[in-house]
Amino acid sequence: MPLADELSAWLGAAPLDQVRARPRVRSFGRIRRVGDGVATASGLLDVGVNERVTLGDGVAGMATALDEDEVGIVLLGPDDTLGAGDRVVGSGEVVRVPVGDALLGRVIDPLGIPLDGGPVPACEEALPIDRDAPPIADRALVETPVHTGLLVIDAMIPLGRGQRQLVIGDRKTGKTALALDAVLAQRDPNVRWVWCSIGQKASTVSMVVQTLRDRAGGCEGVVVVGAADAPPGLQWLAPFAASSVAEHFRDAGHDVLLVFDDLTTHAAVHRELGLLLRDPPGREAYPADVFHVHARLLERATRLAPERGGGSVTALAVAETHAGNLTAYIPTNLVSITDGQLYLEPRLFNEGHRPAVDVGLSVSRVGGRTQPKVLRKLSSRLKLAYAQFQELEVFTRFGSTVDERTRRTIAHGRRIRAALLQSRNDPRSLAEEVAVLLALTEGLLDDIPDDRVNASLEEARAVGRARDAAIEGLAHDADLPDDRRRELLDALRAALG
Repeated sequence: MPLADELSAWLGAAPLDQVRARPRVRSFGRIRRVGDGVATASGLLDVGVNERVTLGDGVAGMATALDEDEVGIVLLGPDDTLGAGDRVVGSGEVVRVPVGDALLGRVIDPLGIPLDGGPVPACEEALPIDRDAPPIADRALVETPVHTGLLVIDAMIPLGRGQRQLVIGDRKTGKTALALDAVLAQRDPNVRWVWCSIGQKASTVSMVVQTLRDRAGGCEGVVVVGAADAPPGLQWLAPFAASSVAEHFRDAGHDVLLVFDDLTTHAAVHRELGLLLRDPPGREAYPADVFHVHARLLERATRLAPERGGGSVTALAVAETHAGNLTAYIPTNLVSITDGQLYLEPRLFNEGHRPAVDVGLSVSRVGGRTQPKVLRKLSSRLKLAYAQFQELEVFTRFGSTVDERTRRTIAHGRRIRAALLQSRNDPRSLAEEVAVLLALTEGLLDDIPDDRVNASLEEARAVGRARDAAIEGLAHDADLPDDRRRELLDALRAALG
């Protein structure tokens, strides 16, 4: 609305003798250059970093680069109606995203605008997209497990609430599917999930949304989408907005699983905007602050102390490598920021090992103490046995004869590998994992013919499901009582024959 019309409407709302005039300072400027999702403007003397501005007839933007005589603005809308000389108006407030329970089950963009065809969410609160991470004094130890439903992770590379874990690998190795399985495994009604899609194809986003709607049960969540055809500014904002949405649930006492898919694309968008705004390029043409941007983002994932509500945000950050190069700039940055990584090996994926997690190159730096005791005891020797099998299997490919002990070690390793394979969208419960691990550690699968192993593993899972309530109800530091262990073992022997 033009200023004159706004003033007339304001004065017309009450008699003149009742009008209490108050000064209102607004920062005005003019566009110098605009195009490719960014603009530069002059005259905005009082604008601040991350302040929301309005360009032309209502296009939203965010001030990011502040120089002495001009301001760099990242556009949050189309630029086809803007031109040099158009007016820019500051708002005096930073960019915010609506938050609240009204977002549960919805698909929104980083500004809270619905993308699912539904009404605008009735949120009563909005949080800044960029917030400080909680101080160390407000945090608690990472000691509560995150159940992912993937045996290879829960048994060998366990995760904890408040952890920042990197999921890294080449294109088309199952990174999104792994993160999706972890979300589908959440069954606690106190858990919320936030899925952040950054620059992904519409077909990929549609598949994720449909899978979450059809199969996610027991907990609710939000999908934040910075679409591939959206302005670069919205793609850049997506992970920050998703973090603010997750932090609202965390501050309400919930445990939140936050997925960034993916930060390699986000880094590319950050580079694009930096070059357009004429920031000095650094290594691989990325701006020098790209490490700071991702470190500040991921540091917001943590677990709060009980006196602060006890909520948590666990971040699964997806990153893409090229030709398995883990030493590239962005992968090494993210590896150094996060608390561990799950590396998906292209060779394993092409051989049909799904999920294609390379156990040797994957690590969880804080997850060991978060593992439930019942899983920790059963899987204590699993990683070593699997590593020995992989080493021995290489030698057997040359056709050399092996003794009986080596043959049994290889046969046992093949059963472990079969147990670690899982179909997409089929996360296992804790009881199923316990039953499969008990069958492995007791050697119940070693003498079963190769063509019957998969069927036997399904029978072991069925035995576990029949005892789901008893095992799921175990405390974090509790092992299976001897009588229940004997009962479960007898049931497995009977089922596996």
